[in-house]
Amino acid sequence: MSVDLATVKRVARLARLAVSEEEAQKMMGELNGILGFVEQLSEVNVKDVEPMTSVTPMVMRKRADVVNDGDKAADIVANAPSTTENFFMVPKVVE
Repeated sequence: MSVDLATVKRVARLARLAVSEEEAQKMMGELNGILGFVEQLSEVNVKDVEPMTSVTPMVMRKRADVVNDGDKAADIVANAPSTTENFFMVPKVVE
């Protein structure tokens, strides 16, 4: 896949960038270089490569995935002006 001058100008217009003819020519070369590199990467066989989080080996720290209610209902409503059974009480508005 390659990018032509019209595509570069269209993308620049969509990005609301003012691009001169000379800049568009330069961008076209740079974008085609990037796309060529991406095509090279797609040819690499990565079937048996595990995903990595870093280039250095490390163990991800994870907490146990446990469902609980938090036991913080009283703390949450502690600063509320009015509560009943750990629920916020608000004035009734009728219009």
